[in-house]
Amino acid sequence: MVDSAGEGLPASAWICGHPRPGQVAAVLWTGSVGLLILGLQPILLGALFADQRMTFDELALAATLEMVAIAAGSVVMALVLAPDRLRPKATTLLLVLALLGHLTATASSPELLIGLRTLAGLAEGGLVAIATELIARSTRPERLGGIFLTLQTGAQCVLAAVLALAVIPAFGSAGGFEALALLTIASLAAVPFLPGHYEAIPESLQANAGIGGPMALLSLAVIFTFYLFIGALWAFLEPLGQASALTAQTVGLIAAVALAVQVAGAFTATLVERRLDYRVAVALSIAGALLAACLFAAVPNAALFWFAALLTGYVWLFVVPYQIRMTIVADPSRRTALLVPAGQLLGAAIGPIGATLLTSGRGVSAVPLFGIGCLLVSLVLLLAFCLLDARRRPAGTSVIRQDEGNSA
Repeated sequence: MVDSAGEGLPASAWICGHPRPGQVAAVLWTGSVGLLILGLQPILLGALFADQRMTFDELALAATLEMVAIAAGSVVMALVLAPDRLRPKATTLLLVLALLGHLTATASSPELLIGLRTLAGLAEGGLVAIATELIARSTRPERLGGIFLTLQTGAQCVLAAVLALAVIPAFGSAGGFEALALLTIASLAAVPFLPGHYEAIPESLQANAGIGGPMALLSLAVIFTFYLFIGALWAFLEPLGQASALTAQTVGLIAAVALAVQVAGAFTATLVERRLDYRVAVALSIAGALLAACLFAAVPNAALFWFAALLTGYVWLFVVPYQIRMTIVADPSRRTALLVPAGQLLGAAIGPIGATLLTSGRGVSAVPLFGIGCLLVSLVLLLAFCLLDARRRPAGTSVIRQDEGNSA
């Protein structure tokens, strides 16, 4: 996986290659830069709205298109472009992303802003794919995925606090995007530590490729429908809070605390990944999300609203490492695992649109009902996945057991 000799992580930690710890850290940070915007959108886009540079509808369109573009960029980078020349590719993506951040700060029209954020999403998706490619080559993808999530969400928390408390009050939305561009430029310092290329997945695993098979499609559908709920719920969190007699300031505080809880969810997944079966973890996450959706549907008091929102934040990232494992079980070639970010982002982007169609004329109370429906579908799809896995287990468990044995 690397083109230079040196002491690295134990070879058994990888199905191919032997990256050094410093290279792993550089890869995970580079991928995290591509996802920083997901935690900062409420602050940065809210600042654009406060500066009267965009209307609410234009903000919603910009946020949706950027998430869809991140998904598209990650797919193109992971499945179309070869996993070589990582340093030049990362350098190009970081420079383009920084330039688009600067242009966003100075853009004069909503249409230009929307276009710039869409292009930024493509670059961000490419950075995400660099990290996803590495995670897919680990024999313990749940653990490395959990570390990746903890790193990116922790960075989102710190940067969100700096932007909200210092940068945006002094310099407005332009200052916020310029700060993000400067951080992107600073992240070029990680590029020399990246591996030069990733080694190819072993042919023995490629022979079992099932990226277009029913197991792979079911695993992605489970992920997509779960994040339909996440996207819909989070987009309508403030009006749901108003229905429960909470102020906008209180809902904003809940969203900020929920971001920290997401870090806890990702960290917990990292700690327990070897002791918790992926099927149990995914099922428990769906059940937790169902409980939260039912509480929101009941128009809860303040305490229960806090609980439901924080529970949603917890399962949001706790489930991700186990979703990665599910896709690897479905497709041992691990190409389906590279599509996990795309499935999540598409679900999160489309969820608000689906909820909006349902709420037309019915009010925000229909949003939790939409979420409940999506989660029930996700649970049924998970059951179908498990049944198919049980039928093919004699042919499919050897690869997974080999991975687990290597990581022991």
